[in-house]
Amino acid sequence: MTRPDVRIKRVYDDPASSDGQRVLVDRIWPRGMSKERAQLDEWCKEVPPSTDLRKWYDHDPDKWDEFTRRYRKELKDADRAAALDGLRKRAKKGRLTLLTASKALDISQAAALRDLIAGVG
Repeated sequence: MTRPDVRIKRVYDDPASSDGQRVLVDRIWPRGMSKERAQLDEWCKEVPPSTDLRKWYDHDPDKWDEFTRRYRKELKDADRAAALDGLRKRAKKGRLTLLTASKALDISQAAALRDLIAGVG
């Protein structure tokens, strides 16, 4: 069985045909971005981390491991688990690109979701 092809990208980067399905995984709409320019297949508002967790984390690389542990725990909540399951189903159909406004892609919630959906880590 092959791993799902899940990628991450800044929502501000130009859409590409190679993106596959494009899903925004931020709670707040990205500043200055129009819906037309974003070219989303979905805005998954249920899957981002809680405001408290996001503020605690503040994209501090030293908190990454603890952030991912706490975030995975949050994703077990019924609404979030259902949203995560929806992303997994999308990934089974082909390439899935998770979009975020975060400048630090490698330590963003999109990276944590990618790893979880793709079965990494």
